[in-house]
Amino acid sequence: MRSPRGLAAIAGLTLTFALPAIPASAAPAQAPAQNPEALAAVAADQAALSGVDQLAKGPSEAFVRTGVTPGGGGLFYASYQRTYHGLPVVGGDAVVVADGAGRVRATDAAKTAPISVTTKATLGTAKASSIAKAKVSRVDSTSTPQLVVLAGDAPKLAYEVVVSGHNAATPTRLHVFVDAATGAVLDSRDDVRTLAGPGKGATTNTAAVAGTGNSYYAGQVSIDTSGSGSSYSMTDPGRHGIACGREGGAIFTKSTNSWGNGSGTDLETGCVDTLYSVQSEWKMLNDWLGRNGIDGAGGGFRASVGLNDVNAYWDGSSTHFGHSQDNQRQATPMDVVGHEFGHAVFQTTPGGAGSGNENGGMNESTGDIFGALTEAYANNPKDTPDFVVGEGVNLVGQGPIRYMYNPSLVGDPNCYSSSIPSTEVHAAAGPQNHWFYLLSQGSNASPASPTCNGSSVTGIGIQKAGKIFYNALLKKTSSWNHKAARKATLEAAIALYPGSCTEFNATKAAWDAVSVTAASGEPTCTGTPPAGNDYSLTLSPTSASVQPGQSASTTVTTRVTAGSAQTVQLQATGLPDGAKATFSPASVQSGGTATLTITTAATTPNGTSQVTVTGDGTDADHTAQFSLTVGTGTPPTGCSGLAEWDSAKAYVPNDVVGHNSHKWTSTWYSTGAEPGAPGSWAVWSDAGAC
Repeated sequence: MRSPRGLAAIAGLTLTFALPAIPASAAPAQAPAQNPEALAAVAADQAALSGVDQLAKGPSEAFVRTGVTPGGGGLFYASYQRTYHGLPVVGGDAVVVADGAGRVRATDAAKTAPISVTTKATLGTAKASSIAKAKVSRVDSTSTPQLVVLAGDAPKLAYEVVVSGHNAATPTRLHVFVDAATGAVLDSRDDVRTLAGPGKGATTNTAAVAGTGNSYYAGQVSIDTSGSGSSYSMTDPGRHGIACGREGGAIFTKSTNSWGNGSGTDLETGCVDTLYSVQSEWKMLNDWLGRNGIDGAGGGFRASVGLNDVNAYWDGSSTHFGHSQDNQRQATPMDVVGHEFGHAVFQTTPGGAGSGNENGGMNESTGDIFGALTEAYANNPKDTPDFVVGEGVNLVGQGPIRYMYNPSLVGDPNCYSSSIPSTEVHAAAGPQNHWFYLLSQGSNASPASPTCNGSSVTGIGIQKAGKIFYNALLKKTSSWNHKAARKATLEAAIALYPGSCTEFNATKAAWDAVSVTAASGEPTCTGTPPAGNDYSLTLSPTSASVQPGQSASTTVTTRVTAGSAQTVQLQATGLPDGAKATFSPASVQSGGTATLTITTAATTPNGTSQVTVTGDGTDADHTAQFSLTVGTGTPPTGCSGLAEWDSAKAYVPNDVVGHNSHKWTSTWYSTGAEPGAPGSWAVWSDAGAC
């Protein structure tokens, strides 16, 4: 029997840490900042262990954490695999939302009836494998059958068998679930997600170097490749897993770092378009959405061009790109590449790829949305941003594959209805695609977008719409559907934009406009921000001069100025070309500090950039400027490249200066306290000669 407990049972959970005693005569010092992600994970684990709310579980069940992903609004999303007597429960996954202060904010889980099944199979593995292989017309490989529990209205013990091969001309990597008692096929789920549906197609780290790419769709572009001298590879060394090569063959290599001839029939050119697109998508995910890589954990996936098919697909671990029906163009424009890698994002967010036509349609729509976001981020003058899919490749000579602003232009549904769960997945992408366009651009934009209820919707811009959509994906479960997405996006709008109902109201209006009605338990918005909580954000130092290839650091200090502490997510914008920014930690509780390190590349141009450091707080946002000079300007006057101590400057803990040929680290707040002077031990620590 399930006995869920409320969030109130753990909402007051206090996490304590033993700190060393400080002698009364010692200088005061700040306690080390607690890691917000770790606090969120501990709180989420406690919620999973306790079985609160949606995490109700039977006595033989447990939740095993599979990842923690930072989202916006200071929230973290912990994903869980349900187990039963140690066996994975397919379709029993869950998500816990917690904040950086260690408070659980929400829980969700895929729906399943109580589990009470035997864990002993009567069917042999060889028979299970044979039954599974019969579902694929041409089998290339078959995994060893693994016992699982298949969740749902009537949970069953089953074998999961992964069969790779082809059904006719279409590739497949089919997960087949075979009843471990009767041999019946209970369910199947395909990792392969194609660009077009029926009738729309035919059947080791080294330093990154900027290569010149002659693309077909985007003109001459810069792509990150590997190598030096007379040996280069279309492998991105700074984005683990990203590489491009020939279908069924090796990654492209060359003696020069200039790639492609700009021809639509040249496969190397196809890889130029692919690398340019996926590298743009990676940057968009980081800069706009705060996601670390395609998979959320700093990783990506290989791409192959030259597929002998009028299509493109994602197979669960790599992307594959074919050609247009007239064989004059590779299927590698940015929206198509963004779409296929968008499937990878869907699969690697909580809940995985899921199953069923409604879930599958939302997976296809997710690909289209990430394609549109990537185009908007890149803003390439030759392949300009839009909300149509595949217009550049013109796959079968009939123009775009899908129209996000009006799916009915190619016969796909604009509106949600009870028929969506039985609609072919590419057509079932229509309602969510339509919702995203309305949220982003509005109904009266250009092109205009008809609504299903005759309403007028005002858009909030594609970047805000993307943030809301992505943060909702972080709460996805394997039983994801449109009502769940509606509720999760409304929750995301409140978390991302506290104190404002504009984004919430637009999100809700867009769902109403595509006939997705209110979900049970969805939030409301009052427009009243949390009262009285505020903080300050300062940098020390506020400027630095480096040569190309060098790094500069500054301490980000936050202080509570009113009310209670809040989680502050940190980000940096306005970096010069080739520079990368990292924060340690990436977020703090106001009152804590972090170190920002900006690493320039050897190719970073000379000049001064104003880097904006933004604190995205739960209740308030603040910014500070950091002036970074590369290659020019007056060098620091302190020893070993350190800034010289300034008697008029206000210093905070962890500031580092040079003075009298020594390196000094600030241990407290001071102004005019000279390092090395009598009594300065209270605020300065001598790090030795420099």
